[in-house]
Amino acid sequence: MQGEIDYAGKDLLSQALLSEDGTVPPPRIVADLSGVTFMDSSGINVFVNAHQRVSKAQGWLRIAGAQESVVRLLHLVGIDQIIDCHPTVEQALNT
Repeated sequence: MQGEIDYAGKDLLSQALLSEDGTVPPPRIVADLSGVTFMDSSGINVFVNAHQRVSKAQGWLRIAGAQESVVRLLHLVGIDQIIDCHPTVEQALNT
């Protein structure tokens, strides 16, 4: 994803993280946020929802490459405590 993850972009993010019909999510997801410059609570909510759905399916969701402003937000709201965050996609895949 690139640009901003806010109310206007939350549906696109949700579609990218979850299956098209919204039922069974992919078992393992790495969300590459290296191109994301801003995220608000809309994006946080999508990530929490996706994490819960993937976890129920015995899978995992990891965040990779987030820029410093996004990392601060993830840390501030505690998302980094429930979703593994990694500096690169490669590290997220190999953990």
